[in-house]
Order: sequence, then structure tokens, then C-alpha cells
Amino acid sequence: MKKIISLLLVLTLLGSITLAGCGNNNSNGDTSKEDNVITIGASPVPHEEILNAIKADLETQGIELKIIQFTDYVKPNMALADGEIDANFFQHEPYMNKFKEEKGVDITSLGKVHIEPLGLYSNSASSIEELKDGASIAIPNDPTNGGRALILLQNNGLIKLKEGIGLEATELDIAENPKNFVFKPLEAAQLPRVLDDVDAAVINGNYALEAGLVPTEDAILIEGADSPYANIIAIRSGEENSEKLQALLKALHSDKVKEFIEENYNGGVVPTF
Repeated sequence: MKKIISLLLVLTLLGSITLAGCGNNNSNGDTSKEDNVITIGASPVPHEEILNAIKADLETQGIELKIIQFTDYVKPNMALADGEIDANFFQHEPYMNKFKEEKGVDITSLGKVHIEPLGLYSNSASSIEELKDGASIAIPNDPTNGGRALILLQNNGLIKLKEGIGLEATELDIAENPKNFVFKPLEAAQLPRVLDDVDAAVINGNYALEAGLVPTEDAILIEGADSPYANIIAIRSGEENSEKLQALLKALHSDKVKEFIEENYNGGVVPTF
């Protein structure tokens, strides 16, 4: 009887070890599969379009690229910080740095991809000279792009900002406004939709493209190709050496992507690599 009980105990123990081994194999399989997936948040134009252009290239390396579309400038950074996505592609580094400071998130740039020149658009004026006294000008209401818009206007002699005011300038920092422009800060994504309601609007390149505007043809003012506000791939700090993320950056820095940008965006998007 004792021998039978001992044998049963041995068989039970062996069964437990076997099941545990199977469980570990399944877990490793899931982890391996997850390691081959990059979930990235992106705004529709041009970011999602550029990412779609490299999906097949990453697939040949065994990497699946899952793109989550965002249409605002807050959720993709919070989703990244919270671990809901692996990376995002929609912003320039000054905006990211300001967001980090305000929200206390630990994200960083993996690398630059392109510049989307900021432009001044109008449905009623074909040049800055035609902007009337007291004209209403809509600008982005986020701190970074709002200041960037005012700097664009200052660089073209339309206004003058207070001494020492940089990227965080607001309409309250305007020292000289010879034509008495009235500034209306609005959410960046809304700016193309208000062109009939204002005399002009300073619009981010991606939102201009989404609205069917051709920056090099339709903007009455536009940032130069030397603009420092290159759009980046943002990731969580500490993941810079991830093999799959490095593969993503390498694919984005390819000649294929450079040609795709140059052929599709009429100068509204400029490669930085």
C-alpha cells in the first residue's frame, strides 16, 4: 500500500512539473510574439501615411507595425507614458519637452524624421500686404506652436515680441502690432475649419495637408526648410536601444521614405535625414 501511495505521489509531482513546463513555453511564445509588434500612435497626415509606407519593409524583418490614429496633441503622449503604445509620431521636440515638463511624463526622442513648415493661410488675402488693419488671425492655442506662430509673424515684420520672449510667447507678449491684428488662439486641429471666419490662420503643416491645402502654393507665409521644429518618433525613456524601435527608425530614415515624402507632399513635408 505504501508503495502504491509513493508511486501516486511521484506521478502527481511529475504531472505538475510537466504542466508548469507547458505554461512557461506558452508564456515565452506570447512574449516573443509581443516583442515583434510595435504599436505606434500617429496623426493621420502625414505621419500615418509615412508609417503605412514602411509596414511591408518591417514585415520582412518579422516586425508587425500597428498604427493607432490620434487627432489631438495630448492623448498620444499620455498613451505612450501609460504603456498603451510603444511610440508615437506627431510632434516636434520643443512641444514634447514642454509637455514633459507640464505633465511629468518620462518620454524622449528616438530620432527626427521630417519638418512640417508652419504657414499663414487666408481665404481673403493673397499676400501679407492685403491683410487689413484690425484683421483677425487665428493661431494654435498650445504653448509651443502658439509661440512658433508668433515668431513666424515677427520674422516677417508683422509684429514685434517683447525682448527675451522665445518659443513660449503668447499674444500678451506682443510689444508692437502696427496693423492692430486681433489674435484668436484655437485648438490646432480646428484652424483649417475657421478660415472662412477669420482673415487668416497660422496652421500646422499636417493639418493644412489634411484640409487639402498645398503649403508651398497656398500659404502666404511659410517657415523655411531650416526650421528647427522637426517631427520626431517619441518613446519611453530607457527604451532607446530596443531592437524593434531601432528597426523602425532605420526604416523611416530610408531612401524609400525620403522619396515618398518628396513625391507626395508638395514641399509641405521636408525630410530631415
